[in-house]
Amino acid sequence: MQAIEIKQPGGPEVLVPTERPDPVPKAGELLIKVSASGVNRPDVLQRKGLYPMPPGVSDLPGLEIAGTVAAGSVTDLAATGLKIGDRVCALVAGGGYAQLCVAPAGQCLPVPKGLSDIEAAALPETFFTVWQNVFQNARLKTGETLLVQGGSSGIGVAAIHLAKAIGVEVIVTAGSDEKCVACLAEGADHAINYKTQDFVAEVKALTKGRGVDVVLDMVAGDYVAREIECVADDGRIAVIAVQGGTKATIDMGSVLRKRLSIIGSTLRPRSVAYKAVIAQELREQVWPRIEAGKIKPVIYKVFPAAQAAQAHALMESSVHVGKIVLNWGST
Repeated sequence: MQAIEIKQPGGPEVLVPTERPDPVPKAGELLIKVSASGVNRPDVLQRKGLYPMPPGVSDLPGLEIAGTVAAGSVTDLAATGLKIGDRVCALVAGGGYAQLCVAPAGQCLPVPKGLSDIEAAALPETFFTVWQNVFQNARLKTGETLLVQGGSSGIGVAAIHLAKAIGVEVIVTAGSDEKCVACLAEGADHAINYKTQDFVAEVKALTKGRGVDVVLDMVAGDYVAREIECVADDGRIAVIAVQGGTKATIDMGSVLRKRLSIIGSTLRPRSVAYKAVIAQELREQVWPRIEAGKIKPVIYKVFPAAQAAQAHALMESSVHVGKIVLNWGST
């Protein structure tokens, strides 16, 4: 099969086309003929040598795919309600930048009706991540207020759509006025340009001093202390990335007085059983909203798979709004 490998740790140019043996599904796995692969920040970190794959996982990058079921045992197909030839999207722990990829059966979901494979490939990593962190861990519920740090990212846009779908007020930060406008167009109630505005002061003003109930934080670093200032009593801060650094100095007195929860998580090393629960909840609670047209993945740009290096360069430029996807030739 054709694939994209990381020749050595480095810049986008180390992503090169290669040929690899076709993977063979084990018990509990399905083989997917890949039409499209989503591009995500963890792929960039892996390319740089900063995000090693879990034991036993393919060294090829790529955490989300869409395509058709090419092989799988009768038992595994029956357990998922899928059959050979069905269109699916899947969350994988690695190996997604390839024409063929094995995926745990429990992490495979049917492509929502009305979506192309390109659109479907933009769903798993972002929607699994947002669902786990915002809805399961941080327990966001109808009537609350959510602050999304980095609202124009793939994760950010998914968080806007999912939160608005259940009746949540959404405040986002973004790095330019243009991105703020784009986030508002995607449904955010308020957008703050963090380069020209103090997001703490703006959040306090927008919430009349109360603060937000939940923060989705992809920055960490010194943002955590500032988030504590603008979170309401009993608020929850879900940290999913450390783009601003791994160290934070915080006022624990405020954490105690406000009864705050600061929650960290990584999804990639979690068990298949854990991820299968998320997949089932998405299928039951989110997929119907996608098929009804209430939620739609936002695709910023599609690259031929052989141009994965250019896709990573775009990702690192941070000019995009929504998802970047690799196309293996069929949508």
